[in-house]
Amino acid sequence: MFSTRTRWDLRPNRLSRLLARKRAARAGVLDLTESNPTRAEIPYPEDLLAPLAQPGGRRYDPAPFGLLSAREAVAADYARRGIEIAPDRVVLTASTSEAYGFLFKLLCDPGDEILVPRPGYPLFEYLATLESVQVRGYPLEHHGSWHIDLDALRRAISTRARAIIVVSPGNPTGAYLAPEDRAALETLAAERNLALVSDEVFADFSFRVEDEPPPSAAHDGPALAFTLGGLSKSCGLPQLKLAWIALTGPEDQRREALARLEVVADTYLSVSTPVQVATPTLLARREALQAPLRERTRTNLETLRSCLGSSSPASLLEPEGGWSAVLRVPATLPEEERVFRLLEQRDVLVHPGYFFDFPREAYLVLSLLPPPATFSEGVDRVLADLVL
Repeated sequence: MFSTRTRWDLRPNRLSRLLARKRAARAGVLDLTESNPTRAEIPYPEDLLAPLAQPGGRRYDPAPFGLLSAREAVAADYARRGIEIAPDRVVLTASTSEAYGFLFKLLCDPGDEILVPRPGYPLFEYLATLESVQVRGYPLEHHGSWHIDLDALRRAISTRARAIIVVSPGNPTGAYLAPEDRAALETLAAERNLALVSDEVFADFSFRVEDEPPPSAAHDGPALAFTLGGLSKSCGLPQLKLAWIALTGPEDQRREALARLEVVADTYLSVSTPVQVATPTLLARREALQAPLRERTRTNLETLRSCLGSSSPASLLEPEGGWSAVLRVPATLPEEERVFRLLEQRDVLVHPGYFFDFPREAYLVLSLLPPPATFSEGVDRVLADLVL
């Protein structure tokens, strides 16, 4: 009766079962995996949702790409970063997940392939499977900083490949795509007739000292490119469900992509009118909404750095941006056992590296969003466990 696309093993694993028991017993677990800012004691303005009550939200005026006022606000936000994107090249979606779904429908037939970075966020495989698309990984290498293994990427491109996905800054690596890697990717994508999909949802959350805007794929290079952003990360508002796709690249490919995307978007019309009407006001408050998120992630990152002296059993793979940090830890236990023991014996929850397809052990991934006291105590417990 059911589709093979949804034939997952839905049984909770032993870590999930242990976490459920701990929470049922009110064990006070320190959750260092929390990535939802609305659950991380981030302060929000009292009048934040007032723009959703604007009179324009009462009228349903369906537009496949979204209301022009909202798309103009997104274009203005790109201009703030020094990027020129016309509003008619912006497509609104209800989330970046939906944006990926739209793009997989646009670019792929069943059985086609997309290339995704590894380590990287595990959601790609689920999104691709739901569109009957295959995922093929390409490696990111860390030698003081993260870079794409371009030779391995070239070898991974098959005749069924349709797109290369990049995430800048990466999740969980926190690495911005290096300019030389971006140029090489654009050339490679153009040569192989592949689209480039650049997920830049964390672009504004840089730990760099310089004030230069982060690099972006949103320019008319040699390859057809789709750049993703959204309120969920840029304003810390995952509950408002608005994201966008910016199209760039050769004009003929761009025009055809927009024409086809219009049919896809018109079939769903998924973005609510109130949030579209509110978008100009919300993006105008971007700096105020980002400030507490920046303060939180930078405070926790400094705490983590201060705990990792020369004698520490763990080392930090320095992030350039984003909301996560990666620790390289001694491989004295398998990652699964390490994470289970941390929860079982020390009431602290972290992600194992294999969750993000790190190619070898041992790594732990920590969110930088938890309240500082929770984060500091959680890090202390993690490091104490490593010396046993």
